[in-house]
Amino acid sequence: MDAQRALLDELMGSARNLTEEERKGFKEVTWDDKEVCGFYMVRFCPHDLFVNTRSDLGPCPRIHDQKLKESFENSPRHDAFVPKFEAELAQFCEKLVMDLDRRVRRGRERLAQEVEPAPAPPLTTEKSEQLSVLEEKIKNLLEQVESLGEAGKVDEAEALMRKVEALNVEKTALTQPQNDKVLMLGQEKKMALCEICGSFLVANDAAERTQSHITGKQHVGYGMVRDFISEYKAAKEKAIEEERLAREKEAEERRKQREKDHERRRRSDSGDRDRHRDKDRDRYRDRELDRERSRELDGRGNRDGGRGMDSRLRNGRSGGRDRYRDRSRSRSPVRHGYRRHS
Repeated sequence: MDAQRALLDELMGSARNLTEEERKGFKEVTWDDKEVCGFYMVRFCPHDLFVNTRSDLGPCPRIHDQKLKESFENSPRHDAFVPKFEAELAQFCEKLVMDLDRRVRRGRERLAQEVEPAPAPPLTTEKSEQLSVLEEKIKNLLEQVESLGEAGKVDEAEALMRKVEALNVEKTALTQPQNDKVLMLGQEKKMALCEICGSFLVANDAAERTQSHITGKQHVGYGMVRDFISEYKAAKEKAIEEERLAREKEAEERRKQREKDHERRRRSDSGDRDRHRDKDRDRYRDRELDRERSRELDGRGNRDGGRGMDSRLRNGRSGGRDRYRDRSRSRSPVRHGYRRHS
């Protein structure tokens, strides 16, 4: 019936039997609703592990539905919600294990207590007299047994020995009374404690009973809880380590890039300095060449045409004076026959 109901829900929807009025206020439940158990979606729900055991957690208050779980597994948001659900489940499981470990510690301390027998109380006067009578009877019977043995009467000697043994039992009962509390604690010392689920076991019990405990619901359930916590912590530590390595790798790549940029700038600056140095050297060489050519030109001018030029300059100046003098004479009235009349 459940399988047929699930098939009908899948084909026609879970609201197939509702009236029109009921359909108005009906809301289809999806896997991401708060009413749905995220523990059941991602792994297991601890409420399902310990049903009808000493550790029963009661029914889960949220919805467990295989169809919703399949919808979650096929959802494109599956990978985004898995870490959230697993973190919540790990927190719940750690609380369970903490409570269990406290019970385990108390049980271990209880088993670790050494049981010391209480000192025997002093015998009363009545018991002391009974003990004396028993010891006297045992002594007499042993003497008779010895005599019968020497006489070869073996059967009679054995019969007396049985009486001696009975008297010794009575003597032990008088000197070592049973202590119920000591016996109970002594039996408890023979118990063992399961470190997985905290159950008390009989030490060196039969293999069938031990196997029955290992396959029991409580032992298997706490084993699943502990395994999940170990797996979750290992995965978390691995993720943290991978993130640390990724950060270190990124920092190393940035450092190498900075070194490359610095080397590139250094080479660029060195090239610029070399180019400036070459330009300065060219300018200096050009200036030296200009100076050298100027000195050469000056030297040739002084050797070849310096004096002629000076004489021409001097002649030019004297010639100019002579020409001025000649013009002055030509303009003189005396020289041209002009007389000044008085």
